[in-house]
Amino acid sequence: MDKGTLFGVSVGPGDPELLTLKAVRVIQEADVVAVPVSSGGRTTALDIAREHVGDKPVMRCPTPMSSDPQVLRTTHLAIADQLCAELDQGRNVAYLCLGDVGIYSTFSYVRDLVLQRGYQVQTVPGVPSICAAAATTNAALCTGGETLAIVPAASSKLGSMLNLADATVVMKPGRSLEPLRATLESQGLADDTVVVSRCGMEGERVYRGLDGCPDDLGYFSLALVRPGRDLASSAGTA
Repeated sequence: MDKGTLFGVSVGPGDPELLTLKAVRVIQEADVVAVPVSSGGRTTALDIAREHVGDKPVMRCPTPMSSDPQVLRTTHLAIADQLCAELDQGRNVAYLCLGDVGIYSTFSYVRDLVLQRGYQVQTVPGVPSICAAAATTNAALCTGGETLAIVPAASSKLGSMLNLADATVVMKPGRSLEPLRATLESQGLADDTVVVSRCGMEGERVYRGLDGCPDDLGYFSLALVRPGRDLASSAGTA
């Protein structure tokens, strides 16, 4: 029996209309759809793509949010085992990923494990939250010869990257904005920042500057920092 192929399918940041035509086709043609499940039981990627999944089998892959390397390694191995069991039966599996599979995605680790075991893997790119957030604020991330940095809020390099790049996207400020707020204020960048929470999802919020921005933003949030550039346009996405 020929083994199946694993597809890492990007489903975009939240708006179902931002799925690509290729993502829709691959989901519809797959034998099984695999979805990450958060510690709280959320299946956000599945919610975005649900109308294209139909009645095909859905594999739920527990994916706790943790920074513990051992927990992450155990999680990735368990997901790879689940996926390979389906691939061994000759079934093609579409693993749904928020945003784009190439940007801070759990699938990146799982893909490597599956490839190491000798299976075929294909990836389907999508609209990352970074681009969707920029569209929501109706601002370009970078133009001309400008540089753009993408930095996790927890990175020790954040302060230096804010100085080096013309524009910076700060990913996953998490459930406490205070460390990021302190860094931005110390560099005089608080007013040059737009924070976007739940971009493309129900409850989307945009905060222009940090005044009035709540400390608890939740998981689905990011900050756009562009020193000296207007990020406060009233227009946004269609």
